[in-house]
Amino acid sequence: FFFEDRHYPFRSPRQPRARPTAPYIETEGEGNRDEDRAMASSVFSAPPTAARPTPSSLAARRQGAALLRRAAAAPAHGNARAPGVVRVQAVSTSPKPATSAADINWDDMGFGLTETAFMFQASCDLDGEWDAGAVVPYGDLRLSPAAAVLNYGQGIFEGMKAFRTVSGEVVTFRPDQNAARFAEGAGRMSMPEVPKALFVNAVKKCISANRDFIPPEGKGSLYLRPLLIGTGPILGLGPAPSYTFLVYCSPVASYFKGGQLTPIDLCVEEAYHRAAPGGTGSTKCIGNYSPVLKVQLAAKKAGFSDVIYLDAVNNKYIEEVSSCNFFVVTGNTVATPALGGSILPGITRKSIIDLAKRKGYNVEEREVSVDEMVAADECFCTGTAVVVVPVGSVTFRGVKTVYQSGGIGPVGQSLYDELTGLQCGKVEDTLGWLENVPEGFHL
Repeated sequence: FFFEDRHYPFRSPRQPRARPTAPYIETEGEGNRDEDRAMASSVFSAPPTAARPTPSSLAARRQGAALLRRAAAAPAHGNARAPGVVRVQAVSTSPKPATSAADINWDDMGFGLTETAFMFQASCDLDGEWDAGAVVPYGDLRLSPAAAVLNYGQGIFEGMKAFRTVSGEVVTFRPDQNAARFAEGAGRMSMPEVPKALFVNAVKKCISANRDFIPPEGKGSLYLRPLLIGTGPILGLGPAPSYTFLVYCSPVASYFKGGQLTPIDLCVEEAYHRAAPGGTGSTKCIGNYSPVLKVQLAAKKAGFSDVIYLDAVNNKYIEEVSSCNFFVVTGNTVATPALGGSILPGITRKSIIDLAKRKGYNVEEREVSVDEMVAADECFCTGTAVVVVPVGSVTFRGVKTVYQSGGIGPVGQSLYDELTGLQCGKVEDTLGWLENVPEGFHL
């Protein structure tokens, strides 16, 4: 596909604009170069007139522009490419469009995007109230180039899951907690708060509308991504005039390669930091995540699964991994870095703390140094995407520390079993963490 201005290529009906060099992502099966040029030529062959172009003529010209771009980018001979064309190689799983559950191989899923049938969408002006919103077909959004989310990164998101239980019900996990964190994030980013009732209903309607895409019990879950973004156009720095709240979803399985409980190998990062005091580290805002890619990709190239970030003040205390919270276990004590404004208050983190206390462990939220981590009996990470994943090893300044012979420790295993058992209905939900989603809730 091309990154294309919807109003390109004309300044006026008489004066075509020269095609600029643009980033291009090559895909296979894009057609024949000469055929594309011929088709485009026929579109542009009519003599120019002074009359205002009609919508149909503009559509035809845009189609012709796209064909010319595709023809220009296609190789003329062998592997040659047009000058100025840049090949971009994706580093994450490509979207897999699906029309029904019958299209999905539940035994061959990772943590990639599978496009589902529907999403939920609502809108609001800066000083107005949210409309009721509606379930709409899953599809692209139309945004002004001046949208605040594109220019100033005004946006937040959440990560949640829905599950099929052993009894055949469909449930989602602690949506009230996500709603609360979403509201706090909206305030931090100067956006209108999404009311709890609207948030929870939107999530449940998205789940209900995409019920066929929820994996069978034990095969995965339906990952949900609520988004709040400043979609209104603005040039100067300030809050957007209007906002979009939406929820989309995708069936997923294990986040890391190798399976859900495959231990991961981490390295400690000392040069770069994920967040700093007084910043947005405790907010799930969109700008927090792409900056970690530079370090994360380098770590993966070196053979690690991910990176542990240290605090930005002393550079000696554990904060979190790129996308999950961190725990260390020593004897009967389970410790995790205390929330101080630079660490994301994970819903899974909070749940594991509660479960560990109920199991009789001594749980401490405090500073956790690198030295303490190296001396720990076991370590594990938590998050909506990763659930509970054991840490097989941590490398710090070239020295590798292996935990539990590279396997999962007894504490991590016990907490994983308790949490996932609760989510799938094998363990009784005495805490009221599961929200049932009736069939047809979206209708």
